[in-house]
Amino acid sequence: MTTVRSSITTSEGINPHAVQPTSIVALGKSFWRNRQLIGQMTKREVVGRYKGSVMGLAWSFFNPVFMLLVYTFVFSEIFKSRWGAGDDSKTQFALVLFVGMIVLSLFSEVLNRAPGLILSNVNYVKKVVFPIEILPVITMGAALFHSLISLGVLLTAFALFNGYLHWTAVFTPLVLLPLVILTTGLAWMLASLGVFLRDVGQTISIITTVLMFLSPVFYPMTAVPERFRSIIMANPLTFIIEQAREVLIWGRLPNWLGLGIYTLAAVAVAWLGYAWFQKTRKGFADVL
Repeated sequence: MTTVRSSITTSEGINPHAVQPTSIVALGKSFWRNRQLIGQMTKREVVGRYKGSVMGLAWSFFNPVFMLLVYTFVFSEIFKSRWGAGDDSKTQFALVLFVGMIVLSLFSEVLNRAPGLILSNVNYVKKVVFPIEILPVITMGAALFHSLISLGVLLTAFALFNGYLHWTAVFTPLVLLPLVILTTGLAWMLASLGVFLRDVGQTISIITTVLMFLSPVFYPMTAVPERFRSIIMANPLTFIIEQAREVLIWGRLPNWLGLGIYTLAAVAVAWLGYAWFQKTRKGFADVL
């Protein structure tokens, strides 16, 4: 905690009513200048979630293990679900489903928390010299930590059930990177909107729930009627979930062209979100 405070006090002074830079270059400089603070506060965010519990940080490992065991039992033994017509594996459905849940959790955790980020850190806006633009980044860092733990559980389970791992799993970070960029950009926008419109927090939880059912988490795209597939494909989660399964479950190379286009769109959204946050942040202190 002492280290975090020292990093805050040595950060560049910020006038809450001053006009802030909105360029991508300014964003990169902010990341670099506050990199140690981001790391320290991300660590505190992760550890603080389990503060006071007996098992502490170990819960970050046991939670996804427990969920995978539940998925495996329910879908393989009770529902006897199969992902494809020619798939005879009892555990395959649970593993394929778990990939979708990892992607969904990363996206929904950040967005559901984003509207309350500024509201829950009023002191950073009013009393402390603090680069508040890094708050969504810290939230993303904590969500990434838990996603990486879940990914480790998935890979371990896949190796135990199948006796091997696909080498294409090394591309998983590249597959998830566009979603991380997109989600962070949306988090900047929602963090700002949450200050002025308190209903945003309630609305975004409904939207993320709708997106869960409109993305191929619990079902393959082949099960979607042709007339509805364009709706499912418009969901920003669909492409990433499908590509994550390609590299992790099916052992295929990702769609590089699709990832490239998605990344360009994600960077544009991230910049717009950051610019919106920087333009509106001068009003935070007045509203709060």
